[in-house]
Amino acid sequence: MIGFIQRFSLALTLMAFFVASVQAGPEEDLQRYVDGNTQRLVNQLNAERGLYERDPEAFYQSMDDALEGFVDFRRIAARVMGRYARQTTPEQRDEFVVKFKRSLFDSYAQALVSAEDFKIKVNDATINPQDDNRASVAMEVITASGNRHSVTYSMYRKEGGDWMMENVIVEGVNIGLSFRDRFTQEMEANRGQVQVVIDGWSDAVKSLNLEDEVNKS
Repeated sequence: MIGFIQRFSLALTLMAFFVASVQAGPEEDLQRYVDGNTQRLVNQLNAERGLYERDPEAFYQSMDDALEGFVDFRRIAARVMGRYARQTTPEQRDEFVVKFKRSLFDSYAQALVSAEDFKIKVNDATINPQDDNRASVAMEVITASGNRHSVTYSMYRKEGGDWMMENVIVEGVNIGLSFRDRFTQEMEANRGQVQVVIDGWSDAVKSLNLEDEVNKS
């Protein structure tokens, strides 16, 4: 049961990136905006639980549409590839962005739609005093059974003022770094054949047991 709860918490975190987009404003406004959008996400997930069972592709498209424009998946995917991104063509980078998003859905959608009741508490938002184009939002996922899971969103401000998600930390585990480490392992195992790694990325994510990493934290 604990494993399922943690898997759900991780799934919600990975799929709920869209709460991180907001027009420039003080920290209190950022916190209120994140809280409001978080509740909208919860409502959407609750409304579409049946859609996942009837038509997984339609569910995926709905989630993808919700995230579009709010999450910088291209930036996230480039960071996952790390130094190996320089070895790729623009077409390969585009392909990996698609594979990366799809791998999240394939690995965690079931946990999202079958989870027990939960609520999300946004504790605070902090703009980096050294760089006002960086911010973090601290939250808790609280399940009906009383389990609490800490989540922190890392964001950056684009030109024009929009905040975009660039990473997430669950119970102290840096999720972006975990994915990057996995990409590096796959590149080493496949002797630097980046296309092979891209083609097999969904399987690599399924074998990456992030719940264990969260358990260890």
